[in-house]
Amino acid sequence: MSDIQSDGGDCTEYRTAVTEAEAEALVRGICFKTGPPRALGVELEWLVHSLELPQLPVTPEQLEAAYAKVRTLPLASALTVEPGGQLELSSPPAASLMECVDTVSADLDAVRAALAEDGLGLTGLGHDPRHPPRRFLRAPRYDAMETCLDRTGPAGRHMMCSSASVQVCVDAGHEEPGPLGHTRRWWLAHQLGAVLVAAFANSPLVGLRRTGWRSSRQLMWTRIGPGRAGAPPLDGEPRAAWARHALDAPVMCVRRDDGPWEVPEGLTFREWTRSRSPRPPTRADLDYHLSTLFPPVRPRGHLELRMIDAQPGTDGWLVPLAVTAALFDDPQAAETAYRAVKPLTERALDRPAPHNPLWADAARHALADPELREAADGCFAAALEALPRLGATTRVTDAVAGFRDRHVARGRCPADDLLDEGPPTGARAHGRKDIRT
Repeated sequence: MSDIQSDGGDCTEYRTAVTEAEAEALVRGICFKTGPPRALGVELEWLVHSLELPQLPVTPEQLEAAYAKVRTLPLASALTVEPGGQLELSSPPAASLMECVDTVSADLDAVRAALAEDGLGLTGLGHDPRHPPRRFLRAPRYDAMETCLDRTGPAGRHMMCSSASVQVCVDAGHEEPGPLGHTRRWWLAHQLGAVLVAAFANSPLVGLRRTGWRSSRQLMWTRIGPGRAGAPPLDGEPRAAWARHALDAPVMCVRRDDGPWEVPEGLTFREWTRSRSPRPPTRADLDYHLSTLFPPVRPRGHLELRMIDAQPGTDGWLVPLAVTAALFDDPQAAETAYRAVKPLTERALDRPAPHNPLWADAARHALADPELREAADGCFAAALEALPRLGATTRVTDAVAGFRDRHVARGRCPADDLLDEGPPTGARAHGRKDIRT
């Protein structure tokens, strides 16, 4: 969600309006930048907790002071703060898996050390298991976002303020067909996405209670609705399908220079270009509109995979990054992944993700579902074979192999470990000894 931090353009840029045809052409032009896959990135969101008093929420004053210090660090990654005070590190595009890993690891070490000086730590969970949603950032865009999302219930506030993820960014792929072609990669991202939800589910508790879902974070995204947080149908050409979906999605807000931003109800961007009311939309408005859409796979020139819960352990984030990179950028592994997930497609009933039975089963049952477990087994095996070809070190391959042995091979996910422990209390929730960071 780091892109939501910016306004996407100058709010005073009202003079040059975009027509419906211009808007559609712009979306088509920017959503898939094709070519040989060369770059990789990751965006890590973290919950922040007190090391000494994890049962209490961190105060806004503590977060303000800590983030002021962290912002002075010479980081290679972009550091942003989410509406609920979650911290996010977004890596620069890397030319290899290990370049990405090394860059983010160094930045995380620096951030953790700075936070520890203020008695704070990072927690790798998909959803805060203890505290209710509470907004830390106050700005017109977040006020408008909250108003808009509240119309579909409380899930939006949970997404804004209580969730955290590992978002992996891969290149769109070749224009031509084949295992690394952009059409295949677009399809694979949505079908493999359900397997990634299941394998890395890590948010079974909300308000110290079991929700019945291994990934409560994914449940919240589903409840936001298909217009805001859904994918387009996969039966068409990717550029056309995404452009149509984006223009037919509801506008979150109309930005203004002064005062609160207007939050229209039921106004799509397409309708806005036609009505030109309450003012004509501009290119900056289109850019901002695209940043307020949260599908499980978001095309931004590259593909942003957004469905993975934040992971436990110092190196937990390495595993989804490495597995995803291997299955997308190694041709042999990509072909194996395609064959592994293809039998799952019938369970989606031709409904876009995540609003279909396959994705619901992945979020609720995770790898306790036999077919998802079988697909995950095949994908992890392919990834482990491919990682040495991508230059992965033993640190990375050992992390992936360890995760496979602890979880995938046993039909488990990180959420099952949390459920075995029971509701978090004291140090077990966030404390130093047993912290799941």
